[in-house]
Amino acid sequence: MVKLEPIMIEGHPFTAVSVQLPKTILLAVMSDKGYIMCGALDVGLLNEKLRDRGIIAGRAVGVRTIEQLLDAPLESVTHEAEARGITPGTIGREALLKMI
Repeated sequence: MVKLEPIMIEGHPFTAVSVQLPKTILLAVMSDKGYIMCGALDVGLLNEKLRDRGIIAGRAVGVRTIEQLLDAPLESVTHEAEARGITPGTIGREALLKMI
């Protein structure tokens, strides 16, 4: 099952996506400029092989719901996210606000 829903953070709109897979769930919350995602996100791939795309993204591990993703500290971030002041340890919702 795929669930797509709008959410608001401090009056700013974002889109949350949950994909229920066998024995796991993929979670992401995005703005029009970047996104945060569950542990399935390969930040190394984005930084190395897809560096020319300038993807702004962060990864949180151990999350099972969108709310947990928003409240979790990011474990790793892309170089482009760091350029916006998003560093490992930044809380998900705070990172998203830096992506607007």
